[in-house]
Amino acid sequence: MSDIQTDVLVIGTGPAGSAAAALLSSYGVENMAINRYRWLANTPRAHITNQRTMEVLRDLGRDVEDEAYLFATHQDLMGENVFCESLAGEEIGRMTAWGNSPQSKAEHLLSSPTMMNDMPQTLMEPLLFKTACKRGTQARMSTEYLSHEQDEDGVTTTCRDRLSGKDLTIRSKYLIGADGGKSLVAEHAGLPFDGKMAVGGSMNIHFRADLTKYVAHRPSVLYWVMQPGADVGGIGMGLVRMVRPWNEWLIVWGYDINQDAPDVDAEMATNVARQLVGDPDLEIELLSANTWTVNNYYATRTSEGRVFCMGDAIHRHPPSNGLGSNTSIQDAFNLAWKLAMVLNGTAGATLLDSYDAERAPVAKQIVTRANKSIGETKPIFDALGMTEGVKPEEMQKSLEARGDATPEAEAQRAALRAAIAHKKYEFDAHGVEMNQRYRSGAILAEDQQEPPFEKDAELHYQPTTWPGARLPHAWVYTHETGEPLSTLDLCGHGRFTILTAIGGERWADAARAVGDRLGIEIAAHVIGPRRPHVDHTGNWAALREVSDSGCLLVRPDHHVAWRRHAMTDDPEGDLTAAMKTILAL
Repeated sequence: MSDIQTDVLVIGTGPAGSAAAALLSSYGVENMAINRYRWLANTPRAHITNQRTMEVLRDLGRDVEDEAYLFATHQDLMGENVFCESLAGEEIGRMTAWGNSPQSKAEHLLSSPTMMNDMPQTLMEPLLFKTACKRGTQARMSTEYLSHEQDEDGVTTTCRDRLSGKDLTIRSKYLIGADGGKSLVAEHAGLPFDGKMAVGGSMNIHFRADLTKYVAHRPSVLYWVMQPGADVGGIGMGLVRMVRPWNEWLIVWGYDINQDAPDVDAEMATNVARQLVGDPDLEIELLSANTWTVNNYYATRTSEGRVFCMGDAIHRHPPSNGLGSNTSIQDAFNLAWKLAMVLNGTAGATLLDSYDAERAPVAKQIVTRANKSIGETKPIFDALGMTEGVKPEEMQKSLEARGDATPEAEAQRAALRAAIAHKKYEFDAHGVEMNQRYRSGAILAEDQQEPPFEKDAELHYQPTTWPGARLPHAWVYTHETGEPLSTLDLCGHGRFTILTAIGGERWADAARAVGDRLGIEIAAHVIGPRRPHVDHTGNWAALREVSDSGCLLVRPDHHVAWRRHAMTDDPEGDLTAAMKTILAL
């Protein structure tokens, strides 16, 4: 007999685990989340929060979204990534990043009702965890996962209470492994991985110091410091990252992975900070220091039976592109509604197979992109003459030569501009963040042709209602009050939604009838003049890719599951067939 029973046990309370628990509780699913530590995140590891993640928070509730904006650093202050010899020294170049260039900002505004921001994990994690507990999650801190065994009916997990030293068992119908980059759950589940761990070494130095005079006139999240002769292989590049403007910072500094990790004490941390800031008298308040490894490792399968893994447990990569916590939270958004419907009996168990089909390709995509971004820094080094094997004094001469009035210096300046501009694939890759298109048994694309990407799919988001894609955002307006609502606001919240227009009323009738028959809620919205929601601007009509009498069936995670371009002879029968297929009934 188990000591504790619950429907879903979540191992880990990081962004993935806390998001999963918050969503499950919001959907009315009994769940428990455990954490081997007595605290939540104690270092500001992840921080970039993209629009898709903010849409998940918005779906959890406007109170959750608003609190995130309250504590986050606004997109405008994420600013322009600066490359310099030190914060106090000469600036080498910069690029406008994170949706702040006029062209990119327009794409961001058109793509989502939310705004990108910078919210350190020390703030994001408590927000998600608090939301979970407030809505019903049972949480246990200082509780360590040891092992699990699954059978046809559920999973028995053995844990250790680290306060008493006693072991306990928790019986659940499903187990979620969100236990980070050294996931024991993934290991015990036998998930297969591709790639390699520990391909590079880094250290984090978290400190407080008022650096306003060096940065306030050029606000940025990231200041890249290029220093010949520094500690890494004769080439020095360190990162000074803003945690809170402009007095809390995180330095990322590399070390040789083939050597033992350094002991980062207060003296070393202070010296590194002084070197990168360029102030030999700088005094810092050291908050923490730790070492970590750069990984290039992803699960090729994300689940085994009743055990599902998410977050860093299945995608382990450097922080390039700021994809880590974003992808983790989005993993949870994909899985939670499926678990809820299977547990309440409105979907067949094989619906859960779609989690692996949909999220394993995303794990591969973002691990590959993040590691590729590291390699794309090399042309900056090359343009500055800071290549492997070159003596530091020669590197310094090359740095200084870029101000010369010579053909060689002109070519160097052009190469440097091009190399920095190319870093948009790391720092302004809107398509990487927003272009996921799912293919699984929970998507009915049928014979509808997938639209090709007309622009670079990594840089630019392309809206489409092709089944599998995220529903495009457009503002529509409440007929009675004129209040603007996103098309995404009409969907989600754990339920399926039908979107149609004048002439498609029979789809709305079908949604009610099919929902009653299947025991689920299918929300339905007829958008048009003198209807509850009006498309005053015509932007939604331009995006929906179906006629007025057609319809879109949208899943609880905002992805289009099925569509019809026009009214059919039997809308109720067609919708019934589609829902049964999607829900594996």
